[in-house]
Amino acid sequence: MQRRTKIVATLGPSTDDPAVLREVIEAGLDVARFNFSHGDLDEQRARLENLRKVSADCNRVVGVIGDLQGPKIRIRRFQNKSVTLSKGDKFFLDPSLEDFAGNNEGVGVAYQDLHIDVASGDILLLNDGQMTLKVDRIEGTRVHTTVVIGGVLSDHKGINREGGGLSAPALTDKDRSDIRFAAEVGMDYVAISFVRSAEDVREARRLLEEAGGKGKIIAKIERVEALDCIDEIIEASDAVMVARGDLGVEMGYAELTGMQKHIIRRTRYMNKIVITATQMMESMILSPIPTRAEVSDVANAVMDGTDAVMLSAETAVGRYPVAVVKAMSDVCVGAEKHLLARGRTSHRLDDRFMEVDEAIAMAVMYTANHLDVRAIIALTESGSTTLWMSRIRSDIPIYAFTPHDATSRRVTLCRGVYPVSFTIQSTDTRLLYRDIFSTLLSHKLVEEGDRVIFTKGDLDGVSGSTNSMQIVEVNTSI
Repeated sequence: MQRRTKIVATLGPSTDDPAVLREVIEAGLDVARFNFSHGDLDEQRARLENLRKVSADCNRVVGVIGDLQGPKIRIRRFQNKSVTLSKGDKFFLDPSLEDFAGNNEGVGVAYQDLHIDVASGDILLLNDGQMTLKVDRIEGTRVHTTVVIGGVLSDHKGINREGGGLSAPALTDKDRSDIRFAAEVGMDYVAISFVRSAEDVREARRLLEEAGGKGKIIAKIERVEALDCIDEIIEASDAVMVARGDLGVEMGYAELTGMQKHIIRRTRYMNKIVITATQMMESMILSPIPTRAEVSDVANAVMDGTDAVMLSAETAVGRYPVAVVKAMSDVCVGAEKHLLARGRTSHRLDDRFMEVDEAIAMAVMYTANHLDVRAIIALTESGSTTLWMSRIRSDIPIYAFTPHDATSRRVTLCRGVYPVSFTIQSTDTRLLYRDIFSTLLSHKLVEEGDRVIFTKGDLDGVSGSTNSMQIVEVNTSI
């Protein structure tokens, strides 16, 4: 069974060895994530060059995501690297305090407006919610708190406000520099951290286009404020990432799973791509096998319809980068076996389609799910037709036949879509069929006599021109 759910894995020191990276790709990597929160641009450039060389050697198309750091709100450093705080202790946070000046009484904050954004009674969550402080009062720039849940607090730990509300802009100066870099090296997607509104997405797209970038924009949903305008953010984006770390801290873990399901459902309905991320197989940073809870987590995201599941530290710095990709691939396939793959669907039944190629895509999937079809072939310039097709559940593979390397890489993120390099040599229908069938057979994707559906447009080389579907049998003797 061909795995439909895609795997995004973060590259890092654990995958820098070309031999290891090759094994990771062969184990099932579809899209590589470059985390701009770690390493400088020279490291990212070398890593990207390594990926492109190794993936070419493997004859595999691998997409690339550049993930911006965003305005991660962190404490500064302590005199002795860490302090231990107990329940009831008094502790202050102060943007004006110098770096390395922190002690048991308080610590600096690398966010100048913290004292403006919080008020007496607010709950502040540090180190991904492992420590809790209650705000007592604000004096100048100093935020005085009482420790509610204590522990060891070390340098650079993150700060969240329970319920959200910190007003730091989504894009920092570093992010703007990293967007220019992503455009320069041709990254396929740029992920925007801590998105608050659709305007954050539009600004990032404008900056990427001004820098000459052709990539797509991913909105990371990790702020509570984003939930109030989630449809507008989805509409402005090309893809959405359910970033469950900071989002879970701000909204609380009790409602997180329900919100994850809601975001997946809305994103698919609105014909956009959705990625589920954060701690999916966290234990495999140190362990060669996942926990049963992690297996269930990944499987549930798959059965909810996520396009991709993502690995972070598990592959970037973990001990078992190859094993974790293989484990995630196995879980995805196992979950997909239990889905009702073909049959009736209500996806957008009550809507009017605004684009001809979307209407064709929907007609193809309804036909395929009610007919004995081996594969769907889309002759595509931009990949939009295959994206629309992939919004409807099916176990039928969708092959994106395209002459463009960038399109091939972008569709690696779409559930159930697989890129095939193909250039139209003739507009004669008989010759076109023969070339398509020969390509399918050479890749062992179909057999003679199989029934397939393919879509194309009348205007070769024009994006968005798909206007026909045909049902044919594979026959190279035509």
